[in-house]
Amino acid sequence: MQIITSHTNADFDALASMLAAKKLYPEAKLVFPGSQEKSMRDFFLESAFYAVDLERLRNINVEDVTMLIIVDNRNPARLGKLGEALGRPGVTVHVYDHHPAANNDVKGEFEKVEEVGATTTLMVELLRQKGVPVTPMEATIYALGIYEETGSLTFVSTTERDALAAAYLIAQGANLNILSDFLSRELTTEQISILNDLLRSAKQYDINGVNVVIAAMATPHYVPDLAVLAHKMRDMESLDALFLVVQMEDKTQIIGRCRIPQVNAGMVLEQMGGGGHPSAASASVKEMTYLQAREQLIDVLKRHIRPGKIARDVMTSPVKTIPAGSTIQQAGAAMTRFSVNVLPVMDVNRVQGFITREVVQKSLFHGLGRQKAEEFMTTGISTCSPDSPMSRVEQIMLEERQRFIPVLDNDGELVGAITRTDLLRSLHEGKLAELPEPGGAGMHAGRNVAGAMVERLPRPVRDVLGVVGEIADEAGFPVYLVGGIVRDLMLRAANLDIDIVVEGDGIVFAGMLVKKLGGRMRAHQKFGTAVVTLPDGLKLDIATARLEFYDSPAALPTVELSSIKKDLYRRDFTINTLAVRLNRSSFGELIDFFGGLRDVKERIIRVLHNLSFVEDPTRVFRALRFEQRFDFRLSKHTQNLVKTAVKMRLFTRLSGARIYAELMLMFSEAEPGSLLKRLSDNDLLKFIHPSARYTSEVELLYDHIDEALTWYRLLYLDITVEIWFVYFLAFLDRLKDPAAEDALERLSAPPRIRRRIRKARAAYRAVLYDFYRDPDMPPSSVYDRLQPLDIETILLMMAKARKDSAKKNISLYLTHLRTVRVSLTGDDLKTLGIPPGPKYKKILSRLKDAKLDGMVETPDDEIAFVRKLAEA
Repeated sequence: MQIITSHTNADFDALASMLAAKKLYPEAKLVFPGSQEKSMRDFFLESAFYAVDLERLRNINVEDVTMLIIVDNRNPARLGKLGEALGRPGVTVHVYDHHPAANNDVKGEFEKVEEVGATTTLMVELLRQKGVPVTPMEATIYALGIYEETGSLTFVSTTERDALAAAYLIAQGANLNILSDFLSRELTTEQISILNDLLRSAKQYDINGVNVVIAAMATPHYVPDLAVLAHKMRDMESLDALFLVVQMEDKTQIIGRCRIPQVNAGMVLEQMGGGGHPSAASASVKEMTYLQAREQLIDVLKRHIRPGKIARDVMTSPVKTIPAGSTIQQAGAAMTRFSVNVLPVMDVNRVQGFITREVVQKSLFHGLGRQKAEEFMTTGISTCSPDSPMSRVEQIMLEERQRFIPVLDNDGELVGAITRTDLLRSLHEGKLAELPEPGGAGMHAGRNVAGAMVERLPRPVRDVLGVVGEIADEAGFPVYLVGGIVRDLMLRAANLDIDIVVEGDGIVFAGMLVKKLGGRMRAHQKFGTAVVTLPDGLKLDIATARLEFYDSPAALPTVELSSIKKDLYRRDFTINTLAVRLNRSSFGELIDFFGGLRDVKERIIRVLHNLSFVEDPTRVFRALRFEQRFDFRLSKHTQNLVKTAVKMRLFTRLSGARIYAELMLMFSEAEPGSLLKRLSDNDLLKFIHPSARYTSEVELLYDHIDEALTWYRLLYLDITVEIWFVYFLAFLDRLKDPAAEDALERLSAPPRIRRRIRKARAAYRAVLYDFYRDPDMPPSSVYDRLQPLDIETILLMMAKARKDSAKKNISLYLTHLRTVRVSLTGDDLKTLGIPPGPKYKKILSRLKDAKLDGMVETPDDEIAFVRKLAEA
């Protein structure tokens, strides 16, 4: 027997998902595992949908269940009696859900679990994919599920997919009047009375610095639609975290509604046997009074809510300083080098004061560059400790008007600093967290992305990252996942280039990782980095948090140890500045200092500062590469900075090897032709060679290469192609030989590549000429011309070939001629009585040509052919 079910206290999302699942599993029976919300019961009473074939739970023998299809739920505790079927031999489980993952989730042989606002959205998408028709009444039910679960598409968990599913249902005839009737009902007199009692019983609790309101009461009769009252109360009082605890009849119902990242209602109520989303969850407990339930809830909240932020959580560390005795001129140089606006002045290990950029600039204007910085520094400053509450930090900065706060340990030594930017980011982190994720919800600055990591990273990678966090805790190092893997996590794109940054000694940390997991490491002491290769081949790049400064435009950077914030600031674009904490206490917390998540959402490439391209002009090539790869666009300001870099001819200062490396990466992208056009649009080709152009002929050649590569892939041959080399050959194709040599010289191309290109250019021109001159060339001659060439040259020839006869020759070679072999060997010739000697080579060559040309086929044919040659 197949059963479709959901969760106790079922809502419209559960009902709609069950009904949609019935269309995918027509033999299954619909069974609610327990009670339903009053709004849904009213719907059954008032609508024509009472005729739905629902089976009563009491009529189901769990032992007869062979398949359990669970929708809108993975919590076994919410399956009621049907949960007994889990784990039984012969029972298959299919799961469709949208709730965040939990430790005790039901595991199914098939699972469709994705981050959308409603499970009904997933089901509607499946129906559309399979071409299953939807009636107007069904569309109405499905729309009720989506609209109720997403707050009529207004909850932060709502995604674009929910809106598209709703639009599709409206197009299928969903009745909006019915939706309005059941989703916008006024409170009854009884509900108003209960709401009044809840408001009177509400108490505010300060739990680890977070205000949580709990309303607890008992009522002798059942209270319907308690969730509706929770919404009303939260909105009336503008509450960030609200829990209702109501004892009724034989159970106590708990409803949670939260809109701050510090309180995850789903995780909290999961500890009490329930579950749900971070913003909305519920639980039902038996044999417990409302007072007992409230106390247990408070205990759970105390364990769940991390203490409020302290100075240690927001400070920047380590801090760049200058020693006492430094001049104003030296202070200014340090500020420019390290991109800071304030520098503490140190006497040994003690802070004497600090000097600001404004003071330095004015002092320099007045010709005081050789004066000591301490003569103009701010003294008598207030400090705080790492454990100081944020209220103390705010008091110093706002009331004492001190823009920079040194953080001192118990010994009075400087361990960090808090700036106005640090404070503003801390105060507004909650607002930053409300930015929606591209293509979905739930991954924001100040929010935890551990769930997304579970969904999108392979299990071995997640396990290794967990160990990284454990080792970091043991060593006392803050540790972060950074770079492209975090960016692509937000984009839902595959990327297993694991970059780890350690606020500590990265090489020491890498050694600890190898000791724990095995494998090997290769360290680079100069940069404080190491590459760890684990026994299974997985590689991790480990780096010490560092900053870079450039002594001159386009020079290679000088590196110094720094903080994670400075480490991220040295990166090329905001989309690459995202980081994820890996320490166990904050595993999965997203770090976004520079608005990277916003730019990912808006699909923008943006530099971090105005001198970015001056410091490293190769970033222009990377900007265009990312623009094409992700279908992003350069911000207007970034585009203007590209024009400035071109105007200043900064690319002439780059070594050829650096430009060559960027070109190889560009030619390895999915659409090199589009990238080449962008180089041309931005007037960059002239820095490779003055004669380099992107013309209609070049565009056509690149299109033909794309076609040739697609054709080749469909052959499923066993020859790997260096795709970048095909496009690189095409790039040089329009240049005359001297110009091509000049370009290779400018790019400092490796000697091996130069030799290979010279050979390819000469070969494909000569061979194509021969193919054009002799369209009926025998297969053996085709083989002789193509066999010495590499596959990249042959594919470029296929793209360049203008005549069908030439294309047929190339196709024949790749699909047939290249694998033709003769069965006879020199030993066979000796057996046939042919005296050994140089003629063996000539005979076997003639035999090979005959087989290529179809003159011989079988081994007997070969023997006869050889004997005839020997007799001649």
